[in-house]
Amino acid sequence: LMVWLRRTTHYLFIVVVAVNSTLLTINAGDYIFYTDWAWTSFVVFSISQSTMLAVGAIYYMLFTGVPGTATYYATIMTIYTWVAKGAWFALGYPYDFIAVPVWIPSAMLLDLTYWATRRNKHAAILIGGTLIGLSIPLFNMINLLLVRDPLEVAFKYPRPTLPPYMTPIEPQVGKFYNSPVALGAGAGAVLTVPIAALGAKLNTWTYRWMAA
Repeated sequence: LMVWLRRTTHYLFIVVVAVNSTLLTINAGDYIFYTDWAWTSFVVFSISQSTMLAVGAIYYMLFTGVPGTATYYATIMTIYTWVAKGAWFALGYPYDFIAVPVWIPSAMLLDLTYWATRRNKHAAILIGGTLIGLSIPLFNMINLLLVRDPLEVAFKYPRPTLPPYMTPIEPQVGKFYNSPVALGAGAGAVLTVPIAALGAKLNTWTYRWMAA
């Protein structure tokens, strides 16, 4: 009974991690609404998306030992976010009110690394983590460019949870640097690797807990 309970609890934990990863990054489109610091927000959200995807995806992938589960994990996050996008749309907000982050291609790179290195955990952490950090800002900037008139959406439909002092005033993009994609990718590539290692370590702790 205890073995069954622990295994069931662990699978529920995987679902909880996926849901929480989504909830923590579900406002990843918010850099559209912080128009006075749009690119600064883009860099911060890029790093948060990279790290949240890495820790959950590598945890799930190493637990199953099957390349492809990282992409499955990212797909779960994407579906949850699209549900949230649909909920906002049903409330009367525009279609572009939430920009759904592009997690799946980066998770595919992690799976590909794990498969190409014959399921080498350390290669998945180093190479896969780096690829996630490098690729997510690029994919999300392409995603952002497809959003219809983000400034109009930001001013016309301010987020109901946005405090008054953070209401968009005027856009000041590129104030301190010229490429938010490059900065987000550079910082993400550095930070995602140790976070991926943390995901792998969580896997080790889980196995020990299940075997106890």
